Amino acid sequence: MTRQQVIPPIKGSYNVQSDLAEKQSIAWEEIEKNFSWHETGKVNMAYECVDRHVAEGFGEKIALHYVEGESEWKLTYEELKSETDRWARVLKKHGVNKGDFLFVFLPKHPECHIAILAAIKIGAVVGPLFEAFMEEAVRDRISDCGGKFLITNEEYLQRVPLEDLPSLETIFLTDKKPVSPDVISIPKELNSIANEEEIIEWVELDDGLNIHYTSGSTGKPKGIIHAHRAMIQQYITGRWVLDIKEDDVYWCTAHPGWVTGCVYGIFAPLLNRATIVLHGGRFNADSWYETIEKTGVTVWYSAPTAFRMLMAEGQEALERYDLSKLRHILSVGEPLNPEVIYWSVENLNLRIHDTWWMTETGAQLIVNLPTEPIKPGSMGKPLPNIETAVLDDEGNILPVGEVGHLAIKGPWPAIMKEVWNNEEKYATYFPFGPEWYLAGDLALKDEDGYIFFQGRSDDMINSSGERIGPFEVESKLIEHPAVAEAGVIGKPDFIRGEIVKAFIVLNKGYESTPEVLAEIRSFVRNRLAAHAAPREIEVVDELPKTKISGKILRRELKAKEVEKLNLVHA
Repeated sequence: MTRQQVIPPIKGSYNVQSDLAEKQSIAWEEIEKNFSWHETGKVNMAYECVDRHVAEGFGEKIALHYVEGESEWKLTYEELKSETDRWARVLKKHGVNKGDFLFVFLPKHPECHIAILAAIKIGAVVGPLFEAFMEEAVRDRISDCGGKFLITNEEYLQRVPLEDLPSLETIFLTDKKPVSPDVISIPKELNSIANEEEIIEWVELDDGLNIHYTSGSTGKPKGIIHAHRAMIQQYITGRWVLDIKEDDVYWCTAHPGWVTGCVYGIFAPLLNRATIVLHGGRFNADSWYETIEKTGVTVWYSAPTAFRMLMAEGQEALERYDLSKLRHILSVGEPLNPEVIYWSVENLNLRIHDTWWMTETGAQLIVNLPTEPIKPGSMGKPLPNIETAVLDDEGNILPVGEVGHLAIKGPWPAIMKEVWNNEEKYATYFPFGPEWYLAGDLALKDEDGYIFFQGRSDDMINSSGERIGPFEVESKLIEHPAVAEAGVIGKPDFIRGEIVKAFIVLNKGYESTPEVLAEIRSFVRNRLAAHAAPREIEVVDELPKTKISGKILRRELKAKEVEKLNLVHA
C-alpha cells in the first residue's frame, strides 16, 4: 500500500458512533446509569462484572475460554459466579475482610481471574503479581503494604520469601493437597464450605479495589491504589475504544499482574459482557495465530512488541491460519511504530489502534477510536470527556507543535485513589496544582488534536510494554560481588521498543569475561525478574556522575548509546 499520513477508519457500526451521534461527549453521571448500583445504591466491581449479567438472564453465555495447547476450559457467567462465590466463602471463612490487602500470584489461567474476582467480592484490596516475578519483586510488593493474605500455587510459593514477610497471616494454595499444615488448600476447602445466600460485601465507590506497583526511576516500586469507581471509565472505554459488542470474543494478551491485564483483561470486558479468551502458553507466533483461529477472536488487544515479533515471523506463518473473524485490533504499553500499523493494514486488512494510559490513570485517556482516522506514530486523541494539554516547565499551555509535558485535566473516574503510604509521591503527579495531572511523558499536539509521544521526562525503561525502574535493577546489580557500580538505561530496540542495558564498574579481582557477565545477568534475573535482567552489559572504567551529588547521569549514558546506534545506521 502507499504509505500515507492518515489511515481512514474502516466502515462499520461502532458503539461510540451510536452513543455520541448527536454530541461530542456524555457526562460521567450519564454513564453511571449503566450500572445496577445507580438504582440500588449497592456497589461492588465483581458484582457488576459477573453477578449482574446472571441476574439479567445471561448466565449461559461463555465468560472465560481458556486455551493452552490441546487443553481448553470454558466457564459460563453462571459458572463464574458460582466459582467466585465459593472461593469468596473460603477466603471469608479464613479471615479475609473488607480493606485487607490480598495478593494473587498465579499463572495466566481462569483460577487467577477467579481469585481476583472472589477477593473483590468480599471487599479485599487485590494485588495481582506478574507470574515471572522472583523473590525480591514479590517481597518488595507484599511487604510495602503489609499484605496479609496470598493466593498462589505450590510451584510459585517457592519464589515467595516467607521469612521476610511477617505480615503474611494466611496462604491459600490452588493445589488440592496442601504442602504443609500452615497453608490452606482452596480445592479441599471448597468441598466442605457452607453455601450461604449472600457473600457480596457492598462497598463505597471510593473504597479500595486493587493495588498495582509501578516502578520509578529512583526508589522502590510504588503501590498505586484504585477504587471501585474506576469501573465507570473502564466500562465506557471497553464500549467505545475496545468496541465490545454482545457477540464479541475478546483477547487481551497481558497477564493480570500488569495493570493492562487486570483492567482490560478482566474488568472492562466483563463489565461489557464479553467472552474473554485466555492463552496459557508463552509467546509463539503459531500458538497465538492458532488461538485466534480456534476461539474465533474478534477483538484483540496486545503490545507493540508482540506485533513486531509477529511481523518478524513473516507472511508464511500468517497464511497458515484463518483470522477472518478479527475485526478490531488495539495496542498498548509503548509507542506503536508506524511500520507495524502498515503491516497490519497490508496483511490483515485491519488498522491497529494505539491507546495511551498509565497504571496511575486507571483507564485509557488518549486513544484512536474506531471511528477516527489514524495518524501513524500518534497516540491518538483524548477520549471524549477527557481534556489534555502540553505544558512548559512553568505549567503554561504550549501552542500546537511544541514539545512539552503531557498533562491531563483531572479528575476522571479511574484516576488512582492514592499512592500507598506516600503522599509526597502522589503530589509529584500534580506539580502545578490539582487541575493538571502530569504523566511524565514529553509530547506535542498537532493542529487536529492528535498527540505524539516524544520521550520520557524521567529515566523509566519501557521494554515490551513493561515499565522497569533503573534504580531497582542497579540496586540488584551492585549486590553481586563482582559489581562496584552500575548505571542502567533503556537502549532503543526495534522489537522491544527498548532493552535493559547496564553499564558496570567491576570490583578489583574480577575480569570482564563472558562467564562473569552471564552470571551477573542471571543474578538479576533470578532475584528480581526476567524482564528486568539486562540484555546487554558493558563494562566501563567509570560512570558519568553529577559533580555535586554524585548521581549517575543516565541521560548521558543513553545519549552516547543512541549516538552509537545512529552511526551504525548512518
